[in-house]
Amino acid sequence: MKIKDRLAIYFTLASTLMLLIVLFATYFTFSKFMEADFFDRLTDRTMVTANLYLEADELSAEALRKNRSQYYDKLSREEIRIYDASNHPVFIDSKAGLWEKETIEKVRREGKVKFKIDETQVVGIFYKDNQGDFVILASAVDRSTMYRLEKLKTVMFFIFIFIFVALLLSSRSIARRILKPLDVFIDEVKLIKSSNLNHRVQGGKNKDEIGLLASNFNELMAHLEQAFVLQRTFIANSSPELRTPLTSMMIGAEIVLSKEREAEAYRKALSSMLEDAERMDSIIKELLALAQADIEYGSAKLENISLQSMLKSIEAEWNDNAGAAAMVLTLETGENEDVIVSANPTLLKIAINNVIANGFKFSNQNDVNCRMKTEAGSAMIFITDSGPGIPESDQPFIFDPFYSSATRNTKHGSGMGLFMAKKIINLFKGSIELETSSASGTTFIISIPRF
Repeated sequence: MKIKDRLAIYFTLASTLMLLIVLFATYFTFSKFMEADFFDRLTDRTMVTANLYLEADELSAEALRKNRSQYYDKLSREEIRIYDASNHPVFIDSKAGLWEKETIEKVRREGKVKFKIDETQVVGIFYKDNQGDFVILASAVDRSTMYRLEKLKTVMFFIFIFIFVALLLSSRSIARRILKPLDVFIDEVKLIKSSNLNHRVQGGKNKDEIGLLASNFNELMAHLEQAFVLQRTFIANSSPELRTPLTSMMIGAEIVLSKEREAEAYRKALSSMLEDAERMDSIIKELLALAQADIEYGSAKLENISLQSMLKSIEAEWNDNAGAAAMVLTLETGENEDVIVSANPTLLKIAINNVIANGFKFSNQNDVNCRMKTEAGSAMIFITDSGPGIPESDQPFIFDPFYSSATRNTKHGSGMGLFMAKKIINLFKGSIELETSSASGTTFIISIPRF
């Protein structure tokens, strides 16, 4: 059964249960009110009977007619009995049986009693008169109230059926309207295939549970997309990149071994094979680092990081190992301003180090300047080298995996460093841009949202 149907049924059952309670309470209250009203009418009958029969000798003819007129409207199965002090019946107006002695004595003790026997309501009063002490018992069946109650039950039954059907239909319509974003969510999820993992579902305008589900699902899809990108990148690029140096090594070895050669030729062949092996080693390390980056991002939680402290730590590490060149750090922030970003410290450090390493490589191991400032809610890091700049034809591709212009500049590189840096920065909702010229070298601008 669909959720919308269950919601409609549960809502209808809960509402109809409350409706039943209200209807029963109304019916019970009305019946008790009518019962009390009929007891009052029977009490009036006993008083009228006392006036008519016990004090008739003390009343004028006009008063007697008035009392009789008041008593004229006879009730259904009405019976009135009067008993004297000896419990003997007097003025009996019916041939029906007499009341038991216990009932008469109870009226004498309590002065006034009210009770029901099946449908018959009974009122008894103890009346003192100059002729003696009397007990008056009046009984009748309230046919009028019973008729009204039957009509009320019929009306309530049809009202209940009408409201039940209306609640069922309206609750189904409301449930369908409320769950419409979920239907849209399901339809959009069906559209996601391995070929379009970048597709994201719409969470709707209401920030409710469905919107939260869509948001969490989109985050999951972002992780899956990164995993598939890694897989496709590895399959599409690692095979030819690894096969090229391996093929070169094999061909070189076959050529050298095809005949006897001088020692110098063997040295050149081994040197070429060593370069190819080093290139393979670099590619394998970069691929492993990329895989480790995805694992780190998928398993580690984000932390609040002091960007000043991280950059100072990176500066100290590079200046300890960079030789004659140095990393020059400039912090353009307030003295007491602590720039906090939300990121994975291991991955963020890898990204910044990759850009700095790129600067050292292409500036012939000259100084690399790193400047940090804050701007519009973001931390901005400017990493500038003094190299020859990046040709305009290469600029659209520098963040692509395995793309490198190092071979044209006699530098060793696998083309994975900047790709990894951009990938990691984007994971933290940041950006990395390029500014380059032949006069001032290259500047990479990293922007990360402040926490």
